[in-house]
Amino acid sequence: MRYAIVCPGQGSQAVGMGKDLHDNFAHAKLAFEEASDVLQTDMRALLFEPNEKLGQSQWTQPAILLVSVVAAHILEHESGCKPQFALGHSLGEISAVCLAGALSLRNALMLVSKRGELMQNAQTAEPAGMMVVMGVADSVLENFVQEQQKQGKRVWVANYNTDGQVVLAGIKADLQSLSAAKETLKAKRMLLLDISVASHCPLLEPIVEPFRELAKNALVQAFDFGVVSNVTTNKYDTIAQALELLGLQLVSPVRYKQCVQQYQDEVDVWIECGHGNVLRGLNSRLTAKPTLNVSDSATLKETLNRFKG
Repeated sequence: MRYAIVCPGQGSQAVGMGKDLHDNFAHAKLAFEEASDVLQTDMRALLFEPNEKLGQSQWTQPAILLVSVVAAHILEHESGCKPQFALGHSLGEISAVCLAGALSLRNALMLVSKRGELMQNAQTAEPAGMMVVMGVADSVLENFVQEQQKQGKRVWVANYNTDGQVVLAGIKADLQSLSAAKETLKAKRMLLLDISVASHCPLLEPIVEPFRELAKNALVQAFDFGVVSNVTTNKYDTIAQALELLGLQLVSPVRYKQCVQQYQDEVDVWIECGHGNVLRGLNSRLTAKPTLNVSDSATLKETLNRFKG
């Protein structure tokens, strides 16, 4: 069976994620121990017990990456099959690079922890944020955003999730002002998200080079398979490409919708590895190819049964 792994991004975190895998697989226990050692914090307490740290980017990002990588490695070991390629949503692209072999788990955890810290500290003089817009065609929303920019509004398209679901990023006050155009746009919904960082837009330009310096020291020259870029929708498999594209991803829209649609004929099934099934939900509106998920032993069993079938 030809499959591609898809890895979720920030926002998919929840208390208790990864616990079932940790408790049932020796590989997962070892990975949690390594992560605790690398980040100098008890990852079991971070992920399994209610706490405030899990909502902070420098901890959220390694937590999500850890569970995705553990789930994908267990799937590969239990199925005996390698993916055709990997695709991530935002942060998930770094999880995908780790799974492709270009980042060790140790280096990946350190990299995304620093990435989260850089993003959290990239504060503008005014509060920034993100807004989901639903029910508006991409071209209509793009033209609207361009017009707002001409009027001095600091807003940008940040995520193309599905048809009719796009996320904007920018200065929070400017985003809030857009709600007045809801009826004109015929939008079903325009909702400001509970996020204090404006990702995938020019407001993060100051952290691109510092992030690339960190990535340069973390990446190794070994891709077992290609990773799909959120920025270009093309696959890449070299360190030079990874450095360029992962840096650009911080300030460019995540074209998740376009990535899935471009490569759907190369797979029989998509498998979301990590907590929850956010990407499975998006994929159900993007492609007729089924999307399975591996987040615990029960979903792993269901997915493995599909391989046997």
